[in-house]
Amino acid sequence: MKASARATAAKAATKAPAAKAAAPKTAATTSRKAQVAAGPEVRPPAARARAPRKKVAPPVLERLVATAVASLEDDKAENVVVLDIATRSSFADRMIVATGLADRQIQAMATHVEEALEKEGVKRIRSETSPDWVLLDAGDLVIHLFKPEARETYAIERMWGPHSPGEEEASPVGEEG
Repeated sequence: MKASARATAAKAATKAPAAKAAAPKTAATTSRKAQVAAGPEVRPPAARARAPRKKVAPPVLERLVATAVASLEDDKAENVVVLDIATRSSFADRMIVATGLADRQIQAMATHVEEALEKEGVKRIRSETSPDWVLLDAGDLVIHLFKPEARETYAIERMWGPHSPGEEEASPVGEEG
């Protein structure tokens, strides 16, 4: 008796998928399967482009710069330089470059600047740290904190300063003149 019950169950099991397959497919499952079969959606390049950044009002930006500079001076930063890069970059309007003599000093300067900018209402500050350099990105204000040797090596002031070549003054790669 048990053998016939097993045979009946086996027949029912083989018929069940056929019955399931014969069931009408809904539009939602068909379209989802079609989407999966088609692969990831490829968007045109314009759809992937970022929205233009919202610039901070000039008085607010100047207040943020003054706050950051005051914080750096309180922490005994050396050679603090503020660069206006609004006409040269699309990612920021001002850049502050300062030097700290020790790792602990540079880390303290970064922490204190972040705290001061947060008190001024800056919601998002991104930071990147390396052994001889800390970068703080507060949107329209970018702050570089260097050890003295690294500051000489990277020469940010020469790259972004007022005496660096602008787009109209720069010569194309390979041309000398």
